[in-house]
Amino acid sequence: MFFFLLACFQWWEEEKTNDGVKWKQLEHKGPYFVPLYEPLPDDVQFYYDGKPLKLSLATEEIATFYAKMLDHEYTTKEVFQNNFFNDWRKEMTPQEQEIIKQLDKCDFREIHKYFVDKNEARKALSKEEKQKLKEEADKIQEEYGYCILDGHREKIGNFKTEPPGLFRGRGDHPKMGMLKKRIMPEDVIINCSKDSKIPEPPVGHKWKEVRFDNTVTWLASWTENIQNSLKYIMLNPSSKLKGEKDWQKFEVARRLKDVVHKIRAQYQADWKSKEVKKRQRAVALYFIDKLALRAGNEKEEGETADTVGCCSLRVEHIKLHSKLDGQEHVVEFDFLGKDSIRYYNKVSVEKPVFKNLQLFMKNKDPGDDLFDRLSTAVLNKHLQKLMNGLTAKVFRTYNASITLQEQLKALTNPDDNVAGKLLSYNRANRAVAILCNHQKSTPKTFEKSMQNLQTKIDAKKEQLEKAQKELEEAEDEFKDKKDAKAEANVQKKKKLLERLKEQLANLSVQATDKEENKQIALGTSKLNYLDPRISIAWCKKFGVPIEKIFNKTQREKFAWAIDMTDEDFEF
Repeated sequence: MFFFLLACFQWWEEEKTNDGVKWKQLEHKGPYFVPLYEPLPDDVQFYYDGKPLKLSLATEEIATFYAKMLDHEYTTKEVFQNNFFNDWRKEMTPQEQEIIKQLDKCDFREIHKYFVDKNEARKALSKEEKQKLKEEADKIQEEYGYCILDGHREKIGNFKTEPPGLFRGRGDHPKMGMLKKRIMPEDVIINCSKDSKIPEPPVGHKWKEVRFDNTVTWLASWTENIQNSLKYIMLNPSSKLKGEKDWQKFEVARRLKDVVHKIRAQYQADWKSKEVKKRQRAVALYFIDKLALRAGNEKEEGETADTVGCCSLRVEHIKLHSKLDGQEHVVEFDFLGKDSIRYYNKVSVEKPVFKNLQLFMKNKDPGDDLFDRLSTAVLNKHLQKLMNGLTAKVFRTYNASITLQEQLKALTNPDDNVAGKLLSYNRANRAVAILCNHQKSTPKTFEKSMQNLQTKIDAKKEQLEKAQKELEEAEDEFKDKKDAKAEANVQKKKKLLERLKEQLANLSVQATDKEENKQIALGTSKLNYLDPRISIAWCKKFGVPIEKIFNKTQREKFAWAIDMTDEDFEF
């Protein structure tokens, strides 16, 4: 641990003395581009108004995007259908545009079946064929999946460009169904060191730009066409540089622990300030602290989703209830947050907060800003004064990690088996996911998988009943014979019964866990907001294998924490 901290300190010193320089040498092959589209076989047809219609290559490729999703809920949504059809028509030839004018006259079923059959055929490949495909993938990984960073061979995270397709988004995103265009070399900015061999673009192409910027940690970037946001090829989370940045992030959140009581005392005092802008800032900070709300940033140009954060809340996004459900001073929130995920919550707040909200809403229309004298920039500037490096995200990380630690202490029973302890862990993690509003839609396979699990539970119960009867018969036999063989048989039947009881208990825990988490995304907080040392310390303290909590990729990402954490770690 000492050497890791020393390395981080030396790295931090280098940051300060070298004007943000993070590396000296970077060499890589550039991104791996998704193969070009292969046309459908002649016997797979698209139909329009009941008649087969041969499509141009570009139009056919986009048709396959929609066809692949026919059995998905997205294709039943009007917004998705309209966005797809509008973008699809833009890519059609003039002749196709004259013919294809209504989506409901398009028949993609044969194309859909073709891809379903293709997937099934892939699953049915022989062991040798699957091994051959793996070797091909490994070859690509070997060529494109590594870089040389300051003389060390480092793994790259996402070395492939995103394939073209239809944008899905999260929640009810207004741009769902729009066409995600194919990324070409001409879209890509390459970043490497001046003394390295510059990656060669595919034959016949050129890069958009080549940069030599050692103050950033990305290897290549491009702008995606849906939301005009930048996408990056980055180092693998297991890289030394990433590990150090992770460690720093959680250490900043841990520093907040030492001053958070002073910050809370200050914003509570500011609720009574003579300046309305101070009151607004104090109430917003209370929401960020208590509810883990995001600060909210100004929208990108062309952004159509009506998403807001704390600072951009409007009057229409909250309702005030003096009394509701047996509680006083209740604020009812209802708005679209990041990624168009709905945030709905009813929270009992401090009386001064409630009174201030009444003041902020007075004589305003529903579309007016709730915090009309506050902006994200103003709030962030204030947070920096409270603590160096403090942001709304640091509050979110701090509260998420503290919540996990407290919930684990409250929920964990040392006498439970591993399955029972894992249920407690997931319940603690779920408390964090609820705090951070990390939702997901119920998987379409949920009911089927629950039925399969219940079938296993029912079968295990039958085995248990049978084993119980066999034990009783063995005990009766031992009473009669009193010999060593009969006694051994009783012990054998007892062990079987105990094993079946444990297996049934594990299956029951699985079913409970699955049901409770069907609409909660546990992975987001685990990867981004929870200090991994809390989970690792818990695993070591209660004898739970770390691989039960973190999968292989996560263990690589948090390798720095696994090595340095003992069971006594406190956030």
